[in-house]
Amino acid sequence: MVEVKVPQLSESVSEATLLQWKKKAGERVELDEVLIEVETDKVVLEVPAPAAGTLAQIVKPDGSTVVAGEVIAMIDPASAKAAAGKPAAATAPAALAATAPAALAAEAAAPGALAAGALAQAAAAKAAAPMPAAAKRLADAGLAASQVVGTGRDGRITKGDVLSALQPAAFAAAPAAATAAKAAGALAEAARPALPDVKAPIDTALLSGRPEQRVPMSRLRQRVAERLVQSQSTAAILTTFNEVNMGPLIELRGRYKERFEKEHGVKLGFMSFFVKAAVSALKKYPVLNASVDGSDIVYHGYFDIGIAVGSPRGLVVPILRDADQLSFAEIERRIADYGTRATQGKLAIDELTGGTFSISNGGVFGSMLSTPIINPPQSAILGVHATRDRPVVEDGQIVIRPVNYLALSYDHRIIDGREAVLSLVAIKEALEDPARLLLEV
Repeated sequence: MVEVKVPQLSESVSEATLLQWKKKAGERVELDEVLIEVETDKVVLEVPAPAAGTLAQIVKPDGSTVVAGEVIAMIDPASAKAAAGKPAAATAPAALAATAPAALAAEAAAPGALAAGALAQAAAAKAAAPMPAAAKRLADAGLAASQVVGTGRDGRITKGDVLSALQPAAFAAAPAAATAAKAAGALAEAARPALPDVKAPIDTALLSGRPEQRVPMSRLRQRVAERLVQSQSTAAILTTFNEVNMGPLIELRGRYKERFEKEHGVKLGFMSFFVKAAVSALKKYPVLNASVDGSDIVYHGYFDIGIAVGSPRGLVVPILRDADQLSFAEIERRIADYGTRATQGKLAIDELTGGTFSISNGGVFGSMLSTPIINPPQSAILGVHATRDRPVVEDGQIVIRPVNYLALSYDHRIIDGREAVLSLVAIKEALEDPARLLLEV
């Protein structure tokens, strides 16, 4: 018997919850096929089959609380070995009969060439074949197997090979092919069963009278609640506001969005500009990129920007590492990838760890104004809202401009009002004159 164990969790996570088994006891499983998903207070992890065979026993049922390394199921690999030899033995005579005339003719024309060619074809096909977990990653990322070099046994593509290929250079090499493959991957993903939603199911029978329904919080929701209360109770949060004329940015985006997408294989949004503007302000006022550690202030010499993403399972904040070194295309690509995988619950733990500053875009839901809560141990967060045409006064005249209200919440323990206000003004000026972001002035 082969044991199926809970994968390694992060150092800060001690327990996890099993969601829903995708196979029943007695059913056949393939190597690396996803058997169940495990929810921690940060991410949802896939548990692949460590061997092919029959799922002999489910040790831990749905909803069980487990720890890293705990055995949750048993696989009997004997059935896989028995089944492996039968199809080849059964189909070999038929295959030989079907191909014999052509094979004899080809061999007569070029002795030895047919055998060598067949072996080469078989080896190439085997080498290019991705493992099940890798195939899923390929579909998610919009990559073809031919774009990834396999390092597994016999040259097969592993999950690690796909993750290594998901670098900006790999995407830039073939944006058109990646876009087409991504569309195919999206269709495949749409057919995949969604993760369980944390919302209570809507039953029309419960809408009459005065019913109540008790639903337990998911681990992710519990963690979000804990962090928000921690932020409110440990930091002296204050929020300053400003308004931005988005006209120049909208005009710039409209002028180049088609060429940008054609060149880079990703749409040009506004978030890359907000990230660049925030980084520019953080360089001028480093205390907003700092954090409090006891009685010390820790100034960070790097810019890891968290992007708040709302998903059906709760709020998560994946990190753009070294955002100051990323191009506009790289930022847009990573944000789009984070948004997709957050909905699927496929973000990795290291992608949610750390961060020196965060951006929350409530505008995608239609928010006009809000006071975002700091993500501890960070000291500031930028809130972006919906852009709407509003009357403003310019040179004594009332004109209509597309306006976005920005909100900067900051920890008043280490950030004074002067630095907070001036940093938000710096963000406003950069967005109203986007050329400054390219010239870094």
